[in-house]
Amino acid sequence: MRKLKVLAAALGLATCLCAHAQSSVTLYGILDAGIAYIHNSGGQSSQWKMSTGNISENEWGLKGTEDLGGGITATFDVESGFNLATGEMNEGNRLFGRQAWIGLSSPTYGTVTLGRQYDAMTDVVQPITGDFFSGIWATPGDIDNYDDSARFNNAVKWVSPTWGGVALEGMYSFGGVAGATGSGQVYSGGASYSGSPVSVAAGYLHINNGNATLSTRGTSASDSLFNSAVNSAYASANSISIARVAAQTVIDQVTVGAAYSYSEYVPDGASTFTRSEKYQNGSVFGIWQVTPTFQTIVGYNYTKSTGDSSASYHQADIGVDYFLSKRTDFYAIAAYQHASGQNGLGDAQAVIGSYDVNSGADYQVLAVVGVRHKF
Repeated sequence: MRKLKVLAAALGLATCLCAHAQSSVTLYGILDAGIAYIHNSGGQSSQWKMSTGNISENEWGLKGTEDLGGGITATFDVESGFNLATGEMNEGNRLFGRQAWIGLSSPTYGTVTLGRQYDAMTDVVQPITGDFFSGIWATPGDIDNYDDSARFNNAVKWVSPTWGGVALEGMYSFGGVAGATGSGQVYSGGASYSGSPVSVAAGYLHINNGNATLSTRGTSASDSLFNSAVNSAYASANSISIARVAAQTVIDQVTVGAAYSYSEYVPDGASTFTRSEKYQNGSVFGIWQVTPTFQTIVGYNYTKSTGDSSASYHQADIGVDYFLSKRTDFYAIAAYQHASGQNGLGDAQAVIGSYDVNSGADYQVLAVVGVRHKF
């Protein structure tokens, strides 16, 4: 009941503000649902299910700006993710679990925001990878936050103006543990260049997983990245470091791109493993804009882990998207993944992208047909 009251108050605030300053507040959202078939799901050979958030997470939000004069603008965004099939809130049952921040912006000095936010690597690198189309293009189990499974609390972020196509970004999240400044902290940085026809970007993310002496291991400003069998054996890691680079180019109606990431899960005396687990991922994709309303995308993703355990994951993806209007589209996506080796718990399991469905087998097939509407 309390959450419903908060939601009603937020919607009432949006209505009030829009009446007095129509350009300052926007209500927006996405609805995405389809029917999915999964071959090898939880040890079962097949599963049919309603699947939501397949190429865009279901969300609604309020964002706005206010001109403060002198080129300074106040800005905010609060965004809620939810399961369209059940109505339940996502992101740990948070009301505004996707984003919740406020800040100031200047054309000269950039933008500073405070609150729950995406990291710099997600902001600058992800848009030029295949993941912008769907989470099936992500690494198995999203072990390198390719599909932003983790967002970050207590974050201060700076985004630079764009200088000749170049932009910079940095973020720091306070861990908030008394007596241990570094416990649970997160920091991230990124840089990008966008020109015609080439775009390139690089970023870095470091997550402290909590001081096991002064707090509970896993207490961090970061959401959990341990959402599947791919890396769940390393949930006791002291820290996670991730670096990613990507590039894409546009040639007429065709866009091609490639990305590489390196992730390291580092143990300490409180961890259940002793050797760092390292993941390397390489991916390529291609998009063909067949007509202004129809596009198709293909991709390949290879992940290799070494260190405490060793596994390999090969994945191929395909998707098509047809726009009925600027706001509504039909889509179909499919992926196949094969896994081999050991994942720290036993035999490696195939887990396609950020769907986080443990296959219970060494291969998995996923296919979804759905519809999406934006407002």
